[in-house]
Amino acid sequence: MITTYGAFNVAVERSSAGQGVLRVRAGLPLRRPGRRESAPWRGGGGSCCRGGAGAGMRAPGLWALLAALRAGWCLLPQAGYLHPDEFFQSPEVMAGDILNLQVYYPWEFLSSSPCRTVVFPLMTSGVTYWVIKSLQQLDICSSCINSYTLLVSPRLLFTIFSFILDYSVYRLAPFWDADPWKALVLLAGSYVTLVFYTRTFTNALEGLLFALLMVLVSSTRSDGSSAEPTSSPLIGIITTAGFFNRPTFLAFALMPLLYWAGLVVGSQKSIKTVINHFLKLVLCACFTAIVFVTADTFYFTSMGLDDLYGIKKSSLFDVVARLHEKVIVTPLNFLSYNLNPHNLALHGSHPRVTHFTVNGIMLFGILHVLAIRAGFKMLKKYIHQLIRVRSHYWGSSGLLVHSEGNPTLLLFYFVPLAFLSLFSHQEPRFLIPLILPLVLFSTSQNSTMKWKHIIIIFNVLGALLFGCLHQGGLIPSLFHLEQLVHSPESSSHPRHYTLLFAHTYMPPRSLLNIQKRDMHIEVIDMAGSEEKILCQTVGQRANNFTCNDCHIFVIIPGTVKATITKCGVSFKNETLIFPHLSMEDPPQIPFLFSANWRSQLGLYILQVDKDK
Repeated sequence: MITTYGAFNVAVERSSAGQGVLRVRAGLPLRRPGRRESAPWRGGGGSCCRGGAGAGMRAPGLWALLAALRAGWCLLPQAGYLHPDEFFQSPEVMAGDILNLQVYYPWEFLSSSPCRTVVFPLMTSGVTYWVIKSLQQLDICSSCINSYTLLVSPRLLFTIFSFILDYSVYRLAPFWDADPWKALVLLAGSYVTLVFYTRTFTNALEGLLFALLMVLVSSTRSDGSSAEPTSSPLIGIITTAGFFNRPTFLAFALMPLLYWAGLVVGSQKSIKTVINHFLKLVLCACFTAIVFVTADTFYFTSMGLDDLYGIKKSSLFDVVARLHEKVIVTPLNFLSYNLNPHNLALHGSHPRVTHFTVNGIMLFGILHVLAIRAGFKMLKKYIHQLIRVRSHYWGSSGLLVHSEGNPTLLLFYFVPLAFLSLFSHQEPRFLIPLILPLVLFSTSQNSTMKWKHIIIIFNVLGALLFGCLHQGGLIPSLFHLEQLVHSPESSSHPRHYTLLFAHTYMPPRSLLNIQKRDMHIEVIDMAGSEEKILCQTVGQRANNFTCNDCHIFVIIPGTVKATITKCGVSFKNETLIFPHLSMEDPPQIPFLFSANWRSQLGLYILQVDKDK
């Protein structure tokens, strides 16, 4: 395997013992050598197959069990709430557009500031909501639309899509000298796969497109040797689609595209054939971009047939001017917004090393640490080798340096990581696409077995923390409130409900299943308001009951419940949702060992007592 560093090409070969060898030569052609017939996955006894036939037979069963857990946990469903973008970049918007529910439209989807393409929300959450709406309209399912289906149906589609990762790992593992089933178990057992890839994040779609791109640039023949690149159109389509989904996709696509370009140049002797490959990629990329721009323009401007007819009757100059005014390219708006440091600061500023030192460990644990260690070792040996090469440049045919693992896979991991670190706003979910090269590298290195107990404990704790505990009471509270506001008593005697959320993540209104025409339910999001503002708002609402059937509910974590009790307002019908962990208002450690510990890990639904 060969990659390029500066003026030198670096080839990675495998010795008969399966150990990586880093060969540095000046002027080596940038192409992937053919695979040996005794490759480890062909039963040649390589290092990736150590552990005996019994271990190999256990791996498929373990992967099947983890795959069933992924699907079952989605249907359960997971109560953890990772980030508001999980809802407000797809399901919330589509619930308002397709199901006509009361929702909160984020600023990215407003016609005044369109920064997100509508194509992927329509293809995911939009499709699932259209299906349940059709089932209800056809009387196949009289109550298909409820808080459970509104939450689970888009997640289920994403969970199904997540198996694209598994397919990609199975296809790519032999190509990168990794055991396929061990890589699959490592992938399926990661809490990143179990939690993040079963949620409606644009980052999850970014990871799936990145996986497909890696499959396309890593094609092999049946004998294990490299196949000539033939996927130029698909590579162009996926790269453009990924760019419109999240412009940061270019950071992930950079290394696969460079690798593919090296294969194209190295495998073709005719410059005409090389140009043909690149021309196909560019044409397909342009066509895909036109599709996305057209869809976004129609969605955000609602340019209908009347507008088109008016354009046809205008002069060519007027046509161009009107189209220029209406055409919307969401990735450009996204980049324009995010390249402004002041805008990023509104979402939170982090040190540039946060991805390397915190987020990578938070997501991948020891695998991230091992990758950094291997990267430093390779870099140290490469620098040492360069010094030696300079003195032997004209007299040496090549020098050998043993290396642990695959340098190219490390580049697939660290290059996107480095590019994303250039931005001051750094969240862990931005890195979830990197699980694919990291799993392949870790398995090809064959050093994860001695860390398996740490890996298991880390992923179990991560799944419980982010899948169950983190803001874990908010979704169940919305389920509870949805049943309350749609109860038979509320239907027969219309009531007015005020739902005030404080010190929680932004509640997705769509899960309350309220039609836009229903004006008897009001949702107020106080976010992390101070005690004075919170008490003032609750007091005003409590003292201004305009009807006999007006009900006010305050939803607040147990860690700040004492704050609301100081507001001079009486409460009744206290409901505790357990568990709920708010990292913004963390529990006090001494209280966790008291008899009242559940209140510190719970979310309260408090009903204001208007009689008092």
